Amino acid sequence: MEPHPQLTSFLSPYPPHVSELAFSLRKFVLQQAPRASELIYDAYNAVSLAYSLSDSLKDAFCHIAVYPNHVNFGFNRGTELLQDMVVLEGTGKLIRHLKVTNDQKFPRNEVTLLLAETVEISIRRNPNLAKSNIQPASIVKSISQNKRRP
Repeated sequence: MEPHPQLTSFLSPYPPHVSELAFSLRKFVLQQAPRASELIYDAYNAVSLAYSLSDSLKDAFCHIAVYPNHVNFGFNRGTELLQDMVVLEGTGKLIRHLKVTNDQKFPRNEVTLLLAETVEISIRRNPNLAKSNIQPASIVKSISQNKRRP
């Protein structure tokens, strides 16, 4: 799936290595979950890309949050993951993430397994996703006028 035309402009203020990392992780998610739609949020403190089997954030299974010096690769229901092959960060009620600073050190094999598990969690929470015929799309969901980021 081609990125939404505005995504490149949202990421342009970031250092090149950070925006390249975000695009690399985006490609990885879409290879693992080709039925996923991409929900883009140009937010106050980060550009975030959520991946969902619908066009709704409540069904999202993972996300990418872009910050000035790194990218967080997050699992929206990370506290429910059973596999523990990767140490995830976070103290919230649901979300856990990996802080990614280098594409070469990103644990693709392990995250592939976690993605499969988190997609299943999403489908268990909303069984209609299993038989959904929604065409994947890259959708800008919100643009914050005020920003505290590049």
